[in-house]
Amino acid sequence: MHRARGVSLLEMLLVIALIAAISVLALAAMSGGREGMQLRSTAKEVSTALRFTRAHAIGSGAPQRFTIDPAKHTWTAPMGRGGKVPPNLRITFTGAREVQPTRGEGAIVFFPDGASTGGRVQLGARQAAWNIDVAWLTGEVKLKRAQVSP
Repeated sequence: MHRARGVSLLEMLLVIALIAAISVLALAAMSGGREGMQLRSTAKEVSTALRFTRAHAIGSGAPQRFTIDPAKHTWTAPMGRGGKVPPNLRITFTGAREVQPTRGEGAIVFFPDGASTGGRVQLGARQAAWNIDVAWLTGEVKLKRAQVSP
């Protein structure tokens, strides 16, 4: 009488665990690792805060201001919202000088009709960057990967 040879449950679980670990390592290596994930996450957080500021201006019927301070690595939005940008990320702001709260600090004002003063926040790390563009006419916030020259 021959016993059928097969794979035990323990062997199968070990193979699945190894495949999962290799996949996680490969994903981290291809996406720029922890710093790349941190960059993407922060860019999404800032773009969400900008969209919130626009929605709050439309909803409240009053102009609302989003500010970012590249030197302090902080941002603020209406209703006490704010956040920090990790210190290892670069911040570049381009926008209307007339609405800057102080020298070196950037601001984008959203109006009740949805329009804004417009601007761009660029967050970068090493050779990667993300642009968060705010259209002045529509106030639309767009997040896209930036071209960084070596």
